[in-house]
Amino acid sequence: MAKTKIAYFCQSCGFESAKWLGKCPSCQQWNTFVEEIIDKGNTASVPTWKVTSNTQQRANKPIEVADITFTEEHRMQTPDKEFNRVLGGGIVAGSLVLIGGEPGIGKSTLMLQMALNMPNLKVLYVSGEESERQIKMRAERLAPLPPEGGAISSLQKETPPLGGGGACFVLCETSTQNIFKQIEALEPDLVVIDSIQTLHSSHIESTPGSVSQVRECTAEMLRFAKETSTPVFLIGHITKDGMIAGPKILEHMVDTVLQFEGDRHHVYRILRTVKNRFGSASELGIYEMLGEGLREVSNPSEILLSQRDEPLSGITISATLEGMRPMLIETQALVSTSAYGTPQRTATGFDTKRMSMLLAVLEKRCGFRLGAKDVFLNITGGIRVEDPAIDLGLAAAIISSHEDIPIPFKTCFAGELGLSGEIRAVNRVEQRIAEAQKLGFNQIFISKYNLPSGGQDKKRMDLSRYDIDIKIVSSIEEVFSLLFG
Repeated sequence: MAKTKIAYFCQSCGFESAKWLGKCPSCQQWNTFVEEIIDKGNTASVPTWKVTSNTQQRANKPIEVADITFTEEHRMQTPDKEFNRVLGGGIVAGSLVLIGGEPGIGKSTLMLQMALNMPNLKVLYVSGEESERQIKMRAERLAPLPPEGGAISSLQKETPPLGGGGACFVLCETSTQNIFKQIEALEPDLVVIDSIQTLHSSHIESTPGSVSQVRECTAEMLRFAKETSTPVFLIGHITKDGMIAGPKILEHMVDTVLQFEGDRHHVYRILRTVKNRFGSASELGIYEMLGEGLREVSNPSEILLSQRDEPLSGITISATLEGMRPMLIETQALVSTSAYGTPQRTATGFDTKRMSMLLAVLEKRCGFRLGAKDVFLNITGGIRVEDPAIDLGLAAAIISSHEDIPIPFKTCFAGELGLSGEIRAVNRVEQRIAEAQKLGFNQIFISKYNLPSGGQDKKRMDLSRYDIDIKIVSSIEEVFSLLFG
């Protein structure tokens, strides 16, 4: 009989140990080690697949950097512009993309919707969680399909000829060896795995979803993607803490990590880039969940700004950037007298420690007594913003709620607040100004340090071409004198 090896893996970070440990030496978590059986006597060959003639073979010897020939990679364009933006301009051949999100948030809907609408491409949708009938029902809801033998079919049945167009094939399988056999027979242009936690490899005897199985199945998919230049999308589960389930090395192995966020009780979903080897790692796409599937939102500023009939205190508009996209978001603040001994400090969509810093600056530099006040901050739309350019808008919202004086309509802010009360410069301020002007705002507050000379001459920054009134300020006191003076 083949010899087996027993190892212990940390379910939090994937650390391997020869014996059980109470505390993981890598991530310092307690009681996270589980026993797994690894089959070392299985000498079965690694699953093979048909390598096409245009496959690029890796060099077996070192090459000087100057001698490497490089041409810009060809990207597959999807009909979804938001998805193309998040990926950095399209799908790169041979890339391995991991998409994580809460249960029921719409990961499978997004991937199936993309698979059904890829023109002139054969897409293989591998599902280990749903049956063929379930996928067929969802596919009919997402897009109109031909009555028989059309855009979606099963590999267990006789598949009709493609006729030169694109098609989506469904395979309900969890064994990686069987999956690669069907891939070799079909030769798809794109592969979607739903989900990586349901796959299992015969080389590992542990259960599906364990650390060793997830790592081995991902490694096999990675080898397949790189050797055949076929892009592979992996759908991953997340833990109760919001992290992608499985070992942390899973995120290091893939090329791109996407996070699908949002509240299931709201219609808007956010697809955020966490890691991207082929583009920016700070892009963001916004979708609206409808009965027919996910609809891309081309202008997110319109959904993030509420329509009000009358001005209200504690509400301001801030200009932020997500990747290359400028957006205007609504920032809300509520300041009230504390009914208990300890005042509450709560922030939704914003860093609580940075909120404490803003409150300290307002109390020290401007003289507002906020130590005995309850302060609540909220970023509307259910998004989380880490851009320091919204500091000025949040500070104005806090004072507006504290003094119960509304901010004038069509006024927005773009500036970082320093510890000494100065308004610091922010990057790409001209894009923020252009976005505010496009949405019909009358004035915007920016830092004077955004000017190249540091002076008050607008022409040196070529701000005269904007129709919006640009207020150039240097300190938080100057902002308050212009707003409430």
